[in-house]
Amino acid sequence: MRRESLQSFLLILGLSCINFAFAQNEDVMSDAYYKIWNQEVQAKIDKNIDQFRKSDATLELKQVKKGTLVKIEQLNHSFLFGGNIFLFGQFKTVEQNKRYENTFGDLFNTATIAFYWKTLEPQQGKPRYEAESSYIFRRPPTDPVVSFCESKGVLPKGHAIIYGMRRWGQPDWMPEDRKAMEPFFEKHIQELANRYGERVKLWDVVNEPVDQANRGAMPDDYTYKTFKWAMQYFPSSVKFNINDIDIKCELPYVRRYVEIARNMIDRGIRIDNVGAQMHIFDPKEASMIAKGSAILTPEKINNVIDCLREVGRPIHVSEVTVCAPDSTAVGKKIQSVIARNLYRYWFSDPDITGITWWNVVDGGAAPGEPSFSGLYDKDLNRKPVYDTLDQLINHEWKTTFTTKMDKSGVLSFRGFKGHYQATWKDKKGKIQTLEFDVK
Repeated sequence: MRRESLQSFLLILGLSCINFAFAQNEDVMSDAYYKIWNQEVQAKIDKNIDQFRKSDATLELKQVKKGTLVKIEQLNHSFLFGGNIFLFGQFKTVEQNKRYENTFGDLFNTATIAFYWKTLEPQQGKPRYEAESSYIFRRPPTDPVVSFCESKGVLPKGHAIIYGMRRWGQPDWMPEDRKAMEPFFEKHIQELANRYGERVKLWDVVNEPVDQANRGAMPDDYTYKTFKWAMQYFPSSVKFNINDIDIKCELPYVRRYVEIARNMIDRGIRIDNVGAQMHIFDPKEASMIAKGSAILTPEKINNVIDCLREVGRPIHVSEVTVCAPDSTAVGKKIQSVIARNLYRYWFSDPDITGITWWNVVDGGAAPGEPSFSGLYDKDLNRKPVYDTLDQLINHEWKTTFTTKMDKSGVLSFRGFKGHYQATWKDKKGKIQTLEFDVK
């Protein structure tokens, strides 16, 4: 088959697959929804994924003789796919806890750990780091979670060093005077740095600083001071995030966030990533999206991301909630379709480098958040949305193939960026492996 004919065939095949996927979901998603997420949008997403998420790789295997079968297997993504791990060790059975744990490693390569100061140190001078610490829902002791991430090769992310909302952020024993608070803030940051140093390599340093006027007393210029203390006490290898806004926000609010981040950078603060959230908390909102309401269109998402690009830093979609309209089979399928299109869109954007699903299990959300926005139901049974993300992350977006070595000893391919392993048998029949990165 000629190259031009092959390309035409593949294009038709791709469009047919898209049409098939649409047909499969006609019972749950409206025509109006598919007008928004149409074939033109899908084709652009596919093109951008190939352009920005893959790279050409050349591997020299001069020691491998011609005709030898070589398996190339992607072991991990350079892109960060994560979830919060707030329910670590908090289920009724060993089996349920194990299933929850396996999500991190099997599906996600990063885990967001709860470091909310209010529940981390409810009694002054008695932080809940160690495994024997008291139980608090959604706030497991941090030491065991960090150790678990290390054992699984999962990147631990600390959330958050300072959170300006008094309801979730500062301990009840914190003084109200803004000047009196400062020494406690600095001491807290220094203590986290001393304890976790190189172990937790990614932090949301300040969470949601934009609307501080409505969230209670805080030290003056606390966002700047918090980052400055973090720079002073944490190793330089640790990455610092700022985290705020919702992708569904109006642009003036997003611009205020951008101004805060740029002002910090102009004042010498190191911000490595800009976090942007996306929460569909209201089941009615999910239903409206399925019916074709223009709440979360590609155009609206792109406008917000374009605004965030002005900070000049990579963007993390740091907290994702896709609530199902209800707990029925139809509701679960709607959740799955919405999530698939959002993940594909975000993965296709060259400036987005991570996505974090927020509440992994139904019923595991904070008060006021939806009870069925998880990847699992309350009994830890997989929902369709889990399988959808698994198909994307572990199949469509992973490169694995087997080929015969030619006489050149050079193997070239185009694959998704990440960590790989090459495997083959040498002349004596012994299995040999070589690990490498596609960047």
